[in-house]
Amino acid sequence: MPNRRILWIVLFSTLFLAANTQQGNGTKEAIVKIYTAAKVPNYQEPWSSSMRSSTGSGAIIEGGYILTNAHVVANQAFIEVQRYGQRKRYIAKVHAVSHQADLALLKVEEEAFFEGVKPLTFGSLPKVEQKIVVYGYPMGGSTLSATIGVVSRVEHHTYAHSGESFLAVQVDAAVNPGNSGGPALSNRKIVGVVMQMISKSQNIGYLVPVNIVKHFIKDMKDGKYDGFADLGLGTQKLENPAIRRYYGLDDHISGILIAKVVYHSPLAGLLKEGDILTAVDGHNVENDGTVEFRKHEFTHYQHFVDAYQMGEKVKFDIIRDKKHIQVEAPLKYVADDMYLVKTTRYDTMPRYFVYGGYVFSPLTRNLIVSTNRNRLTLSYLAGKWQEEDKSEVVVLLKVLASDMSRGDNDFAMWPIDKVNGESFKDFKEFYEKMKTAKSDYIVLEDTDGVKVIIDRKEAQVKQDTILNKYNIEFDRSIDLRE
Repeated sequence: MPNRRILWIVLFSTLFLAANTQQGNGTKEAIVKIYTAAKVPNYQEPWSSSMRSSTGSGAIIEGGYILTNAHVVANQAFIEVQRYGQRKRYIAKVHAVSHQADLALLKVEEEAFFEGVKPLTFGSLPKVEQKIVVYGYPMGGSTLSATIGVVSRVEHHTYAHSGESFLAVQVDAAVNPGNSGGPALSNRKIVGVVMQMISKSQNIGYLVPVNIVKHFIKDMKDGKYDGFADLGLGTQKLENPAIRRYYGLDDHISGILIAKVVYHSPLAGLLKEGDILTAVDGHNVENDGTVEFRKHEFTHYQHFVDAYQMGEKVKFDIIRDKKHIQVEAPLKYVADDMYLVKTTRYDTMPRYFVYGGYVFSPLTRNLIVSTNRNRLTLSYLAGKWQEEDKSEVVVLLKVLASDMSRGDNDFAMWPIDKVNGESFKDFKEFYEKMKTAKSDYIVLEDTDGVKVIIDRKEAQVKQDTILNKYNIEFDRSIDLRE
């Protein structure tokens, strides 16, 4: 005799899917398949790129937009979209994109594309155990797929596309390649956008939650994407009893220690190293750096900062010298304005400069993941903050073999600290120092005193020959040619 529990699960799943399908026959018509041809940069050979085709999913929402993931259309050269139940493809263009939050809005000029479609609307942040249906066009077939699941947890998670951390919804619905950008619905309303999965697990997928989606859409209403703010704070948990006694904290006070304030943080001058951050926007900060965003549910304190748009002000409660103080600061900067190494780049070609066969580039996360060379040192730099006199790291990316670079070919992914004994702030200043050097030799030096020495006149004489040998059209990226 069949197990009764199994019968109940099957019956419930069937009724749930039937109810959602019956209530939302028009829902399917709002689901879109996206075809993208992308120009993918080669960060190890920054003058070259390749083409790649992929598919994803999206949903038609109010305003004549298609909501999808940023990674579905990243580096796009050409986009087509196809509605459920139709075979015709329409040309689409990116209207807005947030690589931070892995979201994008597409537009289709032909009005016929939207005929007979009822746009999907937004619900609210789903709760744990809430039932959802995920729609999309995953691998394994060419027609629309619908999978049922429940919300497993809601907390901060690293978004694979950007490497930044935001609130995310974990679901147990089957999520596969091609599902990306598809909507997750509950009661016929969008509660999230399919973002990523854990490949070595069974049925663990993640959604960009609806509150992050709404923030992105509101941000774009003025036609300019400002992004999600970074406070420029280094913090430390206050769970250890000794450190709590050191700062005079009793059991009734919770918070986190301010260990670093970046020099141009919006909180510079308002917060100091050694302050205790006890509340953000009126919400108590726990000793592990979390806040309660719903009863018995906790996530990173940044949650209540992400709720605000750039330019808006947020209140912070702190303890300084055992005195309670409240400060207010406007949100001004994103992570790229704070960290020494830029976040993952998309929709742009890498920056580079070739000098006598020596190839230089600013250090980005794209570059770090493109090779295993010197990974430990470069990853350490990626976690450092900008300083007033240093906003970018420059590396000797590689050395193109030639008679003038013999013995230097092992130098690769090598961070440069000085040019002819002088430090520099960023890649542009490094380029200017290289181009305007008048000495017979250019001396490049790292923080350990290791040197690479280039004969300036020889490099200039042999530059064109080396470029032609390696089929490099330009000796520098377009930003340095303007």
